[in-house]
Amino acid sequence: MVSTTTSPTSPLRIGDFRAYLVARFAMTLAQYAMMLVIGWQTYSYARDGGMSIAQAAGQLGLIGLLQFIPLFVLTPFSGLVADRFDRRRVAQVTLLLQTGSGAVLAWVTWSGDITLGWLFAVAVVLGVVRAFNGPAMSALAPNLVPAALLPTAIALSSIAWQVGMIAGPGLGGYLYAIQPALPYAVATLLLAMALVTMGFISPPPRPERRQQVSPLVQVLEGLRYVARNRMVLGAITLDLLAVFLAGANALLPVFARDILEVGERGLAQLAMAPAIGAAITAAWFSYRPLKTNVGPRMLWAVAVFGAATVAFALSRSMALSLALLVIIGAADMFSVYIRSSLIHLHTPDDKRGRVSAVSLLTVSASNELGDAFSGALAFLVGPVAALIAGGSGAVLTVALWSRLFPVLRTTRTFAPPPALQDELPEQKLQERIS
Repeated sequence: MVSTTTSPTSPLRIGDFRAYLVARFAMTLAQYAMMLVIGWQTYSYARDGGMSIAQAAGQLGLIGLLQFIPLFVLTPFSGLVADRFDRRRVAQVTLLLQTGSGAVLAWVTWSGDITLGWLFAVAVVLGVVRAFNGPAMSALAPNLVPAALLPTAIALSSIAWQVGMIAGPGLGGYLYAIQPALPYAVATLLLAMALVTMGFISPPPRPERRQQVSPLVQVLEGLRYVARNRMVLGAITLDLLAVFLAGANALLPVFARDILEVGERGLAQLAMAPAIGAAITAAWFSYRPLKTNVGPRMLWAVAVFGAATVAFALSRSMALSLALLVIIGAADMFSVYIRSSLIHLHTPDDKRGRVSAVSLLTVSASNELGDAFSGALAFLVGPVAALIAGGSGAVLTVALWSRLFPVLRTTRTFAPPPALQDELPEQKLQERIS
């Protein structure tokens, strides 16, 4: 037990945060194992069915689109759910649905009934689930630690996420080589573990409900807050455009099978490489949190992300491709760490769920819709040209955003505005720490 009169010096001394960290790791490990196998099965099924490289890449784009549509429709309202209901329970419901999805894919793969239709259907379900899971999990973290420890907590949470991203694809790829249904079965067990672990977190404080205000008005309040806060808007939209244009993950099955010709085990290595770079970066920030020149450094990180994507598209060496993907992951984590800290610390707690939902929506647009864009562009001009164009576009976006949002260039620290610094008194949080 940590004394309620002494501030903890590390998020790891807070029991609720430890449970959150375990659940996040198990969930991420399962998700990325499933995502790798879903992409590989989709591309391989399409190629084995007689589709060309470009046509099969288009199927990968369709997977991304099917996940994005429910996210786009539901995310603004899921943020309101995260603000009005117990965020732990919302996360548990989504974990339950993910567990069911993993079990279904394990069964149809094992029985030999797997088809593109099954893969597309589960992609839609996962899109719905992630619409609610993301805002709830993101908004829960700041309720578990004092504000002074939040950047460190975000770094530790990012480590759990990135280690899951490293081990997940490797787990999925190598288990798939043993038995195609095995990665789905293991993912189902991991998701069930995350579901149980979330139950160990104490009920977080919730803002007082305002019954007289309609849900739609409250959703619009979150959108208006993002639109009016130049710091939050600039950080969110910078990530949206950069990853939307330069996302290479969707096309990794294409590079693994038909460009680098390294097969499913090579695909696992390619998928793990960005997460390795990201995990190293997150570990560094958990040891030495960034304190100065945060805005300019975020801009430079996104520029490096775009340039490394162009170089990856041109590489024909597995070793060089892996090194470039490590750089891509490190640069992305550098940007995510700064952006997440700024958004959380510049947002009132009663709007964090909705602002996190808007942030998730843009991340989903940059990831899932970006996957669809990459797949469609690869269908039109080929996968190599698609990544060259996207990476170049990300670099140009940095130059443009540094002028449209000068606050990104001038922000030196994570310090929130004075009006937000006393929003959640430390004493209230200390009473919940154990």
